[in-house]
Amino acid sequence: MANRYKDTTNLPRTKFPMRANLAANEPKRLAQWEENHVYEQMLAKNEGHERFVLHDGPPYANGPIHLGHAQNKISKDIINRYWSMRGFQTPYVPGWDCHGQPIEHKVEEDLGTERFNQLPTVKIREICNRVAVEQVDTQRSGFKRLGVLGEWDNPYLTYTHDYDATDIEIFKAIFDRGAIYRGRKPVHWCSHCHTALSEAEIEYADEVSPAIFVRFEMATVPEGLEAFKGRLWVDIWTTTPWTLPADDAVILHPEADYVAVVVDGRAEIMAEALVETCCAKFGYERYELARDASGAIWRTSGAELAHNRYRQPIFGDAGETGEFIYADYVTLDDGTGIVHSAPGHGVDDYIAGMRFDIPVIMPVDDDGRFYRGEGIGTGGPWGGMEVSEANPEIIEWLRERGTLILYEDITHSYPHCWRCKNPVIFRATNQWFVSMDRTGLRRQALEALAHVDFYPAHAIKRIGSMVEQRPDWCISRQRNWGVPIPAYTCQDCGGTVMSDETLDKVIELFRQKGSDAWFTDDPASYLGDACVCPSCGSHNLKANGDILDVWWDSGVSHTAVCRHRDYLKFPADMYLEGSDQHRGWFMSALMTSVGAYGVAPYRSVVSQGFTLDGKGRKMSKSLGNVIDPNEVCAERGADILRLWVASVDTSTDVPCDEDILAHVGDAYRKIRNTFRFLLGELEGEFDLATDGLPAGELEPLDRLAVARMSQVHDEVSRAYEGYRFNVVYRTLYDYIITELSNDYLNATKDRAYCEGKGSTARRSVQTAWSYILKMLVHDFQPILAYTCDEVMAYLPRSLRDGQTHAALLDWFEAPLAPEGYEPLLATYRALGEARSAFTKAYDAALANGVVTEKTTQATHAELTLPHGAFALLTGGGAPDLAEAFVCSDVCAHEGDELACEVLPAEGDKCPRCWNWRKLGADGLCARCHDVVESL
Repeated sequence: MANRYKDTTNLPRTKFPMRANLAANEPKRLAQWEENHVYEQMLAKNEGHERFVLHDGPPYANGPIHLGHAQNKISKDIINRYWSMRGFQTPYVPGWDCHGQPIEHKVEEDLGTERFNQLPTVKIREICNRVAVEQVDTQRSGFKRLGVLGEWDNPYLTYTHDYDATDIEIFKAIFDRGAIYRGRKPVHWCSHCHTALSEAEIEYADEVSPAIFVRFEMATVPEGLEAFKGRLWVDIWTTTPWTLPADDAVILHPEADYVAVVVDGRAEIMAEALVETCCAKFGYERYELARDASGAIWRTSGAELAHNRYRQPIFGDAGETGEFIYADYVTLDDGTGIVHSAPGHGVDDYIAGMRFDIPVIMPVDDDGRFYRGEGIGTGGPWGGMEVSEANPEIIEWLRERGTLILYEDITHSYPHCWRCKNPVIFRATNQWFVSMDRTGLRRQALEALAHVDFYPAHAIKRIGSMVEQRPDWCISRQRNWGVPIPAYTCQDCGGTVMSDETLDKVIELFRQKGSDAWFTDDPASYLGDACVCPSCGSHNLKANGDILDVWWDSGVSHTAVCRHRDYLKFPADMYLEGSDQHRGWFMSALMTSVGAYGVAPYRSVVSQGFTLDGKGRKMSKSLGNVIDPNEVCAERGADILRLWVASVDTSTDVPCDEDILAHVGDAYRKIRNTFRFLLGELEGEFDLATDGLPAGELEPLDRLAVARMSQVHDEVSRAYEGYRFNVVYRTLYDYIITELSNDYLNATKDRAYCEGKGSTARRSVQTAWSYILKMLVHDFQPILAYTCDEVMAYLPRSLRDGQTHAALLDWFEAPLAPEGYEPLLATYRALGEARSAFTKAYDAALANGVVTEKTTQATHAELTLPHGAFALLTGGGAPDLAEAFVCSDVCAHEGDELACEVLPAEGDKCPRCWNWRKLGADGLCARCHDVVESL
């Protein structure tokens, strides 16, 4: 634009900086939020309104935050900010899981196992407490830096006195229903951490295990096989040879047919359906099926074979025998159709054995080593040996005795401890359990889930199937750092003492002194008259040493937090965590809530996937592919992380690496530039409330833009309500790039820059731009928390809702409701199609040399419109096609198909507006002449 006319135009002016410098500026803005108590103002704004309570799942207070933490906390903040804008009061109380194995494991690593084992429990708990406090402070600063608003100075911590007492409150409620019991049954046992583990504390990884086929000598002879007495065996298959010292049953399918294969003068019982496969695998080239006395092939079902006996594979020479039993879970897919059973080392075996009164044998100690000694209940020849080390020794022992049929290595998924990553074993120990079926807990939990909304909707199938299949919940742990199981052991008769009266006393003790008192105070000092064994009358009681499962600890937060803080509510409106929490926190919260109150603790559940690197791999320091959110904040800014979270479908696993963040940074700059562009014509000079035009008085092109903007806003609102942040992002980003920057804003900037300052035509475009800017700031505020707050300082007064901070804004009300904008959308779509035809024709004309000026302003368009589009885009009230196409002139014709021809424009280039027009004596187009003349 010629310099002599520059001062006559309305070129953009704004102090909103082009460079965000987020890394440096965000901490200053965060300090302002704290100084101005923005979170508290956000709550006060909606005082008395309905509350929306998103209950925070407590991360472990162990180590600095990682990318998964960032995704989780940012997602929660987006949701809270959105519902606050919708008029709900959104108190957010962050929490930390401070008990349990993660912290105790870290303390053990720091001290060394030998020194750790020498310390008294009270000292270990003291150190664990100190570590937890330090880790909470570290993580809290990281979460705040992400722009997450919440009650950071008053979080919930699972080691506080009130929280300890709540653990026992819920324990008592479920105990009173009869659902808690003490039993000896197999559980996941970590020999390294010396504790029982729940299913939620198990990770699965591939392991190579020795699979062996073994023949056990029969001690009884089934009817019809009398001719093979002394030469009769049963063939089994197992992938855990080390469990053979605990063998006391073999399990068959009750309805499967079994036969005896005669080979080398002996008969071996196996499933008829697997005879050919097994004999080929075993190398039995010549075999036949045994026949009974009548000459018929001997055949019987698994149910009919029940109660026969065989010699125990290890201790059979000492007279130990096992029993034939049956169970539906035995398959004919592999093995021999007969499995060896050690009820002390497997849940399915245990349950099957219970039906047949099979004893539970446990020859393995807490360290995963066989007890020394002879006979059943010991490791026999392998006493003192670790079980996995014993595998090859047992296999060789069987080989030497001629009972090993076949040995092969197989790779299969095997349970590992979530903390130390070592393989675990199933081991029968005395533990405390919550029964899933004694009081109908399983059924009630499934009924409660039917009233919960899940996002994504299919997630209910995952947790539902887990509830259907899960065994009784083992809630006791053999560790130091946690809330004790509130039981006592009588030192005289060995009985367990637990009653309503003693539980009430424990609740009172923990509320006053915390659970540390359990390990220091004499039970008589707080139990008083209740300190008595009901079985023998002894007052010599000792406090139980087990602690509650850490999942119980975090699970009862529905009461410790949501019920005990009167400004929250129960059930909470939402729980949001990673998809692994279907068997973790979602599950423990469900079980403790349904067990205590009969209802789910949440009205809705949002589950998210895991964060991966750009190649879809799990992030790990060893691979060097870790994205540290603290580093991203320090280098790029928290709003880049927030925009990344909004840009991906968090309901599935999501990738992230430096390249992805760079692309997000590019998207951020385009969004920021759009804010700046709009502010350039509005900041300091135009206020919608006083200068704006009613929607019905806008220029046709502006009215169409406002209609489309109103539709986009409704789409964004629905996406927020469905917690589909990626749809929010994609809708707004595509709208900015393809519809605003490339089309509408580009088309109308001429009117904004070159029309008279207070003209109706310019006020019309400023009105539309004001609506668009206000919509974008409001719709992006839950995501770009820092940036939208920065924009607030430059917004005209009427676009700020009377607020200083973006977090305090109310949700944007579009100027047109659906009934107002929907009739205009057909015209908007027709205009878009016509514009695309023009753009394509212009590119062709430029390539073919028809036009030589590299600007559409220097062109004229001959446009053919189909009948429907012609009616919409011509005549009174139709948009100015030349303005929309950014060309000099459009001549529209009616025809059957859309077509466009682009030709050089008539006239010359106006030195003020750069449009090709017929110029007057002063060298200006008519519009520019009138504007300059008025000045």
